[in-house]
Amino acid sequence: MDILETLKTLWNDSGFHSFFVNGGWKNLIMILISFVLLYLGIKKKFEPLLLVGIAFGCLLVNLSYFTAESADALYHLDLWDNFLDHDSPDYHSYGAIMRNGGLLDILYIGVKAGIYPSLIFMGVGAMTDFGPLISNPKSLLLGAAAQMGVFLAFFGAVLLGFDGNAAASIGIIGGADGPTAIFLTSKLKPELLGPIAIAAYSYMALIPMIQPPIMRLLTTEKERKVKMEQSRMVSKTEKIIFPIIVALFVILLLPSTAPLVGCLMLGNLWRECGVTERLSDTVQNALMNIVTVFLGISVGATTVASRFLSLETIKIVVLGLTAFCFSTIGGLLAGKLMYKLSGGKVNPLIGSAGVSAVPMAARVSQMEGQKANPANFLLMHAMGPNVAGVIGSAIAAGFLLAVFK
Repeated sequence: MDILETLKTLWNDSGFHSFFVNGGWKNLIMILISFVLLYLGIKKKFEPLLLVGIAFGCLLVNLSYFTAESADALYHLDLWDNFLDHDSPDYHSYGAIMRNGGLLDILYIGVKAGIYPSLIFMGVGAMTDFGPLISNPKSLLLGAAAQMGVFLAFFGAVLLGFDGNAAASIGIIGGADGPTAIFLTSKLKPELLGPIAIAAYSYMALIPMIQPPIMRLLTTEKERKVKMEQSRMVSKTEKIIFPIIVALFVILLLPSTAPLVGCLMLGNLWRECGVTERLSDTVQNALMNIVTVFLGISVGATTVASRFLSLETIKIVVLGLTAFCFSTIGGLLAGKLMYKLSGGKVNPLIGSAGVSAVPMAARVSQMEGQKANPANFLLMHAMGPNVAGVIGSAIAAGFLLAVFK
């Protein structure tokens, strides 16, 4: 009898019991989705550095116990619901998370507090050359125009019944900037973080498939053949002053952008000042890799079946694609306007690089330009709007955060 009782206890405590007795079929679906994401990350190389971590986080959280009271659960929805509940004694209490949370709860604190996205931005800043933007300041207009999809998707989400916080979080997918999407969503609508992060990084990975048809549709062959003149050389002094000036202006204009823009510009200053090579190297490599590990698995932890499998997720995926497409369209239309105003000296293809997926969007502009004209070298010209898009998406997120926080 003791043996039977022991076996019964082991069965009742097992994950198999949760699957087959406690209605865990939704978790089985999420585990299958995690396999698909692993396939896309490993085999298809869709943003593998983050997507593999997100997929495995999804696998872990849906494999662990699904009852809120389970001490062995890796992630507890009830703890985070209490964290956001104004009437709960644990409202905004990280101490409750540290005391009662599982491994993924504790790692997720870095997302909720905005630590991981900001550190990612620091690494991006250290890896980015702002020279093309400094040499051609008009690129800022292309980066700004490419944020059109953010606000169109926002209004689309409102029309579909999402509240302002959710609509802002969905709209930022159009900026094609995963860390920004995670940062804003974790502040405004953390329960939607899983689908929004997966949509954002999936569309970033699909840039070479999504953008070219839109680019060919909105530009003529004559426009795509335009060969642009080489940009002027940018001095070391200009590169050092630029991140300081941008930080001063943008943070004073929108204080809510300070974590992202501040870290982005600090990383770039370490790169350009010439006396902090060790710090720049650490931020670009070791720190970026460590933060990417924590960020991926933490975001994956939010894809709990009970929240992820809903009509809302489908709407988010569709709206995210719409946002991304219209951001590309906005950049291209601004590029065509510059083509007209410059007397045909600006290739409008560089406008599509106004989305902030660095440097993939710029490479797509380069590839499409070379298809039309093998002598075309648009990469450095496209990098201007591309890095402007990074700043633009951070400003858009800061604006939405200031409005809806």
